[in-house]
Amino acid sequence: PESPPPPYSRLSPNDEQKPLDLSDSTLSYTETEATNSPNVTPGDFSDASTSPDAMKRSHWCNVAYWEHRTRVGRLYTVYEQSVSIFYDLPQGNGFCLGQLNLENRSETVRRTRSKIGYGILLSKEPDGVWAYNRSEHPIFVNSPTLDIPNCRTLIVRKVMPGYSIKVFDYEKSCLLQHTADLDYTDGPYDPNSVRISFAKGWGPCYSRQFITSCPCWLEILLSNNR
Repeated sequence: PESPPPPYSRLSPNDEQKPLDLSDSTLSYTETEATNSPNVTPGDFSDASTSPDAMKRSHWCNVAYWEHRTRVGRLYTVYEQSVSIFYDLPQGNGFCLGQLNLENRSETVRRTRSKIGYGILLSKEPDGVWAYNRSEHPIFVNSPTLDIPNCRTLIVRKVMPGYSIKVFDYEKSCLLQHTADLDYTDGPYDPNSVRISFAKGWGPCYSRQFITSCPCWLEILLSNNR
């Protein structure tokens, strides 16, 4: 389905993280889905969606995959309301990180890549962008709308397997546009980007101070056309 329902209940407590309902059939990958789709061919997961319907719509984000300081593969452009980013599932629609090749990967990167598994589901909703952890290991998230306003300390959220978190809040982002730019020491500051690391955390509470020290991570570049 093009627009799967959110895998969490709107009636659930107003917690920062919500449990993911893994029984939702819309989150399952099936071989039938892959073979019946005219726009998906085995092994072709490294480029953006090129379906006629998708091309008529503007994209809402681009996804970049990084290993330490090296970007691997091209930007993956997202047109649908949700996108799966996974490693070792050769069926279904989405961004398959396992298909991205890089010579001379370190053993640390290889071990971390093996932990991505089912990966994450990114979903654009009216209130913002949600990330659902479908892997068997935690993910770590940072974005401008998760940081505490006027706080100089980087906030990195740990999201356990089976839970979701709103990684970007549109309303809060509009308010932050009027605040002073923060001075980040690990690179340029983008008020419309989200960083997600697989299995390894970074920041003040971890030995890795910068996300560029993480073996496998994503940069979600959100479009201003919301």
